[in-house]
Amino acid sequence: MLVDLSLRRLSQLAYRRVFMSTRMSVSQPVDWKAAAPAPLPGTTTFAAQDSLPLLPVPELHTTLTRLKESLRPLAWSEEEITAVDAKIAEFGKGKGPELHQRLVDRAKHRKHWLEEWWDNAGYLGYRDSVVVNVSYYYGFDAHSPHEYTGSVSVARAAYLARATMLFRQQYKLGLLKPEATKEGPICMDSYRWMFDCCRVPGPEGLDWSVTYAKPGDTGDSGHIIVFRNNRPWKVQTAVDGRILSTRELQTQIQYIYDNSDGEHPGVGVLTANNRDVWATDYTELASSPHNAAILQAIQSAAFTISLDASSPTTPVHHSRALWHGDVANGAPVGLHNRWVDKPAQFIVFENGVAGFMGEHSIMDGTPTVRLCDDVLNLITSPSFDVGDAPASPQPAQPTPLDWQLSPATVSALGAADAAARELVEGQELGFHATRYGKAAIKAFGVSPDSWAQLVVQLAYARLLGGAPRVGGTYEAASTRRFLKGRTEAIRVVSTESDAWVAGMDKEAVSPGEKKRLFDEAVKTHGRMARAAGMGQGVDRHLFGLKKLLQPGEEVPALFSDALFLRSSYWVLSTSAVFSKYFSVYGWGEVVPDGFGVAYMTGFDDRLVYQITSRKEMPNARFCEEIARAAEDLYELHASLPSVKAKL
Repeated sequence: MLVDLSLRRLSQLAYRRVFMSTRMSVSQPVDWKAAAPAPLPGTTTFAAQDSLPLLPVPELHTTLTRLKESLRPLAWSEEEITAVDAKIAEFGKGKGPELHQRLVDRAKHRKHWLEEWWDNAGYLGYRDSVVVNVSYYYGFDAHSPHEYTGSVSVARAAYLARATMLFRQQYKLGLLKPEATKEGPICMDSYRWMFDCCRVPGPEGLDWSVTYAKPGDTGDSGHIIVFRNNRPWKVQTAVDGRILSTRELQTQIQYIYDNSDGEHPGVGVLTANNRDVWATDYTELASSPHNAAILQAIQSAAFTISLDASSPTTPVHHSRALWHGDVANGAPVGLHNRWVDKPAQFIVFENGVAGFMGEHSIMDGTPTVRLCDDVLNLITSPSFDVGDAPASPQPAQPTPLDWQLSPATVSALGAADAAARELVEGQELGFHATRYGKAAIKAFGVSPDSWAQLVVQLAYARLLGGAPRVGGTYEAASTRRFLKGRTEAIRVVSTESDAWVAGMDKEAVSPGEKKRLFDEAVKTHGRMARAAGMGQGVDRHLFGLKKLLQPGEEVPALFSDALFLRSSYWVLSTSAVFSKYFSVYGWGEVVPDGFGVAYMTGFDDRLVYQITSRKEMPNARFCEEIARAAEDLYELHASLPSVKAKL
């Protein structure tokens, strides 16, 4: 196999430096997040950072009142409601105020009272595979018709590489326009972890991310890693301070296609394993100075591109090929060709279909939607800067990075293959697009998000067929209006939504009354969504209170109450993002007997739902019920004369 000469010539000193930067510490480093260069003050990108408010600590009474409201529709009996009400009252008069004051005091001395706890509890302490369970994907529309030579997959990869490098350069120069909502600017802090970094597995149950980003970097240097037939290649994306042109990048990527034949070990599958298993395998892999240098090259790459051999032609195959990759002849070939610890991973398939896979621990979906949206905007523009390719200097050819595998690593690859195959083959995914979209819903005078959520509630109730709920519905609300904000939970299930759902299938309930019940449910959902976005939800506050229990202190009875626990057992995990360029989008369910419900409401002519679950769950039936509920809700509104007048 070809080997980069620089790897062969590593001195012992260089090896120690590389190995120490890639192997794990005994435990997660203290304040590891400080390693990423701080936002550039005074630049366009971070102009609003210093003015952002801090995440608030809600009033205890308000949280407990909202909690009680959210529990009632999930109760199995009046006895459950009476019991939990008593525990809430006891908590509110007893331990609750003391824990609340501790949280208020903590918030006085931190820029974000939740950040460290949420990073670890929500993501970095999670030990199952990030594939399916945590990572998410976006599928892109077809490649725009630029002039190019060669295959569409080579061209698509080259255009994605150049446009992403230009985006990265704008970020590093502080020239990106900051994100904002109609209420004002939102936090850009997580962009520090979008490029030049990587998650690493921790040997003591907590992962973290390492960064190679440098203060003062102007974005006109660096490299990417391109995977083809499992083989990683290091591609320098700039020469003499100039980002390579699309034509130069096409030459580089074509070279990789032409020189990646043969058998190459799918080491990337190790990253998709259980995190504790990966931590052990990582230590073994990094114990070789040769492999340590490869690890450093991958971790320090601006981003990765995987050139996959499959050719998805349907929304479901496109989704699954991005979400977890294909399985062929019993092997998880898609995961062989990935490095799922990277926060930004582009995947380009043989037929030019493409998309994005994101590692979730360090940032949520909204920054990477912005990344993909801007990159695809650049590419589709007739004035896209494809760059010049001067006669000299010429960029170096891509460097193959071929692993040296010990018997222990070979054995680990076999175990990781088996685990990945079992994981992937245990999943189901459904897709549905409605015949109407945002335009019609807004004409009906309804929030598209509330509409989409209530469709899911009606569909799930019909799926249950009268059986009691075993958990609640989570909808992600962004709290990026606050410094270092991430998300809060919207508790979607309400007394009002249940009343509407119950009325929809009763002939005795008139269309006008069904519409009135629906409007009440929409109002409640909107109120809860606004509160969550303002950091006034239930779940993060209660999480913080419980975290402040000291060793030896009795855990309040509320935290072990069956109804309370049921309310945060997310059988429906839901969220929405939107880009006009996304044809598919999703992630996995979060509990074994639940569903992941990703949806997009931004298209004028359709709503898009993607439903994930374990194979034993009735995924196809749930998709059918979503289709039926969406149609019934439309027909309800279209049947009313007062509503028709708005159309």
